This record gives sequence, structure tokens and C-alpha cells, in this order.
Amino acid sequence: MKLFVNLAMVVFLSNSLFALKIEDAQKDFIREVPKQGVVISYYDSIKDAKKAVVNISTHKTVQQADLRQMPFFNDPLFREFFKGFGDVIPQDRVERALGSGVVVSSDGYIITNSHVVDGADEISVTLAGDSTTEHKAKLIGTDPKSDVAIIKVDLKNLSFIKFADSNAVREGDVVFAIGNPFGVGGTVTSGIVSALNKSGVGINAYENYIQTDASINPGNSGGALVDSRGALVGINTAIISRSGGNVGIGFAIPSNMVKTISLALIADGVVKRGYLGVSIGDITADLKEFYLNKSGALVMDIQKDSPADKAGLKRGDLIIEIDSKPVTDASDLRNKIGMMLPNTNISIRFIRDKKTLITNTTLTTLDDEKVAISNGDMKLFNGLKVKEADGSVVVVEVEPNSKAAKKGFVVNDMVIQIENMPIASLKDLNKALETYKGKKRVYIQRDNRTFLVVCD
Repeated sequence: MKLFVNLAMVVFLSNSLFALKIEDAQKDFIREVPKQGVVISYYDSIKDAKKAVVNISTHKTVQQADLRQMPFFNDPLFREFFKGFGDVIPQDRVERALGSGVVVSSDGYIITNSHVVDGADEISVTLAGDSTTEHKAKLIGTDPKSDVAIIKVDLKNLSFIKFADSNAVREGDVVFAIGNPFGVGGTVTSGIVSALNKSGVGINAYENYIQTDASINPGNSGGALVDSRGALVGINTAIISRSGGNVGIGFAIPSNMVKTISLALIADGVVKRGYLGVSIGDITADLKEFYLNKSGALVMDIQKDSPADKAGLKRGDLIIEIDSKPVTDASDLRNKIGMMLPNTNISIRFIRDKKTLITNTTLTTLDDEKVAISNGDMKLFNGLKVKEADGSVVVVEVEPNSKAAKKGFVVNDMVIQIENMPIASLKDLNKALETYKGKKRVYIQRDNRTFLVVCD
């Protein structure tokens, strides 16, 4: 019996091996080494780019608290304790910071990160190759939402960098991170492009990063990420690190985004962004069966009288294209709209009730006071008590450990829509629950934010 089992296993394994075809890589490859007397170097490729990367030094005056203005200063015991310290007059403190920048024109325009020059009273620039001379710089404009800033020095005939098309960058491309962190000359590190179109990092409002393993160290913020030709593909902005040192996860703002923002800052001092007027979220696993696409930006709410409202978009629509360009997720839509100017006419392709539709609208001006917030996913359902109040249906109780509690409901949530049916009363709610059987999309409002819940 034991022999039979072993033979059976051999037959089974043999059949399995013959069923699987494994393809081998080419065996007649050539392993090459540098020729005698040959040094492999990118020196000539990046030498000009290195000249365009400068050191930026900022001074910021921080006023100390005046103890004399504090109520407890008049307490006799407190004054006795500080007796001999004079009038405790506050002294201003000067904070100094260092970063890098990239010269982009011969007449002195320099790109850096917004966080490098944020709140600076004075900005000084030290050019590559001249660590002893500081040049005063003027702030032209900042865009904190993308972390891009423009400064200018009153100099001529400067070495400047040329821009690459960041849309042509590919994963695996060799890149170099160039910084000038301490004004003692440029530093160069090498690596490859690890990933493209990285968003959701949580650093800035508009994120579409190039990720690289080229070492980006403290002080290199605002420096250049260049390709093997020495052309600018991005502005180094941040690293992910628990220790503060580089662990091979660095991010750069793509050159195309940098170019658009920089030209706007030079022209107007501010970036004017297009405004669509939608609150958006990402498609989750629970929602995919409701739509034909597996990607896109889900409309969670519509600003009244906004371009989206005038275009006829509705809550629950899935935006899949803008001007025939695919929309991968909520962050992608935000970036696409944010890089467009007000008064731009756009076409929007979207899915509603598993039908693909197209509409058109004209973007207006982004107003921070009315921008809807992008929200994440929530879940649902029973264990919930609601009541009708002032034209709405409000959650008044969520049973602990119930399905509703596990799906994220909290007291005072307002149920505002189920599928395509607005909810303003308990009658509406009951009608919707009778109309839509099985899984359904339920929209709730909390603290002026709209969330989407899938329930069954």
C-alpha cells in the first residue's frame, strides 16, 4: 500500500511538471566589464545642471512671549521668584533655515519649495562655485498647495537648467538628485525612478509625485531631480523616513507641474486654479459592482450653482475622463482640474446607472472657502435609530457593536440620499428602502462633509 501511494505521488508530480511550461531566459548572454583605462561617468551629462543648483538661506524673526502681559506675572510669589531678572523683557529670536533652489532663467529666477521660504524675513542665495558671496533674493510668489515657490536675484548671465517633459519619464529611468544644502557646493546622488504619479502621500493638496531612490537628504529640498541628460524632471520636495535619514523613498514634483505653477507665479504672483465644484472620493471594493469602470473619481456632493451643477452632474456619478484623458482616482481628478485655468471649457465623461454619458462645462475660479473636501470610504447598516427633524433624517442612536456601528455610523449623522432618491423625511427613507433592494448606496452628511456608505 505504501509503495502504491508513493508511485501515485510520483505520477501526480510528473503530470504537474509537464503541465507547467517554464520559459528560460537567453543563456548566451555577454557579461561586460569597463575597458582598461575607461571610467564610466555621468560628469559631462550633469555638470551644467549642477551649476544651476543654488543654496538658499532664510532668516525668520520669531517674537518671544512677553511674560509681563500674562495674568500670573502680577502674582507676588511669581514676581518674588523672578526677582533679579529685571523686567523679563522678551527678546526676539532669529530662526535660520537652509535649502536648495534651481535657477531656471539667466536673469535670476529660481524655483524652490514653498516650505523652504515660508515666513522668511530675509532670503539669501549662494551660487554654485561661490560659497562666500550671498545675494539677496526677492520672493516672487508661493503656492503652498503644491509646495512650489519662485524667488529672484538681481543678477545676469546665470547658468540655468533646461526642463524635460515629465510625462515622458518612465519607471527605471536613471536620475540624479542635485542639492546645495550648506552653500559649500553641489551634492549629487544617483538612483532610478521608482514610481510615477504618486498621490495620497499627505504632504500637499496637489500631489502627483515622481518617486525615486536617489538619496534626498535634509537641506536638499528645492533641489533638482535630473535625467541622464541633465534635464530637469522634478523638484525634490520630501522623503519618507522614520529616522530622518534617507531610506530610498524620495518624492519630486514633476517638471511639467512645476513649469505651469512657476509661470503663473511669475505672471501674477499667485496660482489661479480652475474650480469644478464637486466633493469627490475613490471607488472602493464595495462600490465596483455599481459601475462599469474599476477606476475614476466618485462624486460625493455638488456645490450649488457650480460648474458641476450646471453640467448636470449628480451625487453618485463616477467621473472617468476629463477632455478624453482617463481619471484614475479622486486625487488624479483634483490634480487635473487644479492645473487648469478658470474659464477653461472641459468635457466630462462619467458613468451613471451603468451608462456612460458626456457633458461639458466651464471652470470658474477656485475659492478656498467653498472647496468641497474629498472624503474616504464608510460602511453601514442595522442597529440604527433615526428621527425626522427640520426636513432631514437624523441618526439619534447607534447600538454598540451593531452592524451600523461597525460600518461607521455616529449620532447626528444625516441620511441625505439613497441611490438617486433624496431623503428629507422618514417617508422618503421608507420609500427608498422599499424601492432599492439588496446593496445600495447611502449618502450621509456629517460636519458639512458628505460620506458614501454601502448597505444591504
